[in-house]
Amino acid sequence: MDRPNQEGFSRTPALMRAAAFSVHIFTALGAGVALIALLEAVHQRWAAMFWCLGLALVIDGVDGPLARRLEVERLQPNWSGDVLDLVVDFVTYVFVPAYAITASGMLLPLTAPILGVAIAVTGALYFADRRMKSADNHFRGFPGLWNIAALYLFLLQLPQALSTLAVAVLIVLTFVPFNVVHPIRVARLRWLTLSLMGAWAALVMVVLTNDFEVGAAVKVALCLIAVYIVGCDAAIRFVRSLNA
Repeated sequence: MDRPNQEGFSRTPALMRAAAFSVHIFTALGAGVALIALLEAVHQRWAAMFWCLGLALVIDGVDGPLARRLEVERLQPNWSGDVLDLVVDFVTYVFVPAYAITASGMLLPLTAPILGVAIAVTGALYFADRRMKSADNHFRGFPGLWNIAALYLFLLQLPQALSTLAVAVLIVLTFVPFNVVHPIRVARLRWLTLSLMGAWAALVMVVLTNDFEVGAAVKVALCLIAVYIVGCDAAIRFVRSLNA
């Protein structure tokens, strides 16, 4: 059974195999971007750090469709795109933001290292959880998007006690079975979700360009979009239960 696959692979034009492997390189570039983001965080250049994490988000959003278009799984069967994607996602979504949250001074000093470790540990466990996605492509529990959580903490500049409480609650919610909308893969109200995500991206660029010095209207708009992403599924289920 192996021979036809190997022969088929050997007959595949080298250019097609190279193009397929280039997608893996593109995905792995996210790890390099994460390193630059960490260097910016070490120097407390927070806006620059988030620009880097935003670039990593773009890479993560593009590499999947590109991989399917170029048939990477078939042409490069010895390399696991899924594993590579999880490795890069962990450092960009969890590890670098965990450092930023811990080192920024936003948390109570005694709790900061403890919560930073908790973010890293629970984030790693979440990425290994085979139940992280529901059957309809919602995230199950808080989806380890600590890059987004960190952005809101920097944006809102809450008192240390409130920021500490917010981080602790998100850590717990990692393992609570509620649904969070996946911005792309959830079919229900996708038109609305994608529209809001476009507005969200534009507002975040305004925030970073102004080094987080923005008015209340921008902050409120970003918070409302976050409420939609987190609460949309629960709200729909609640309305359906009333009509049942």
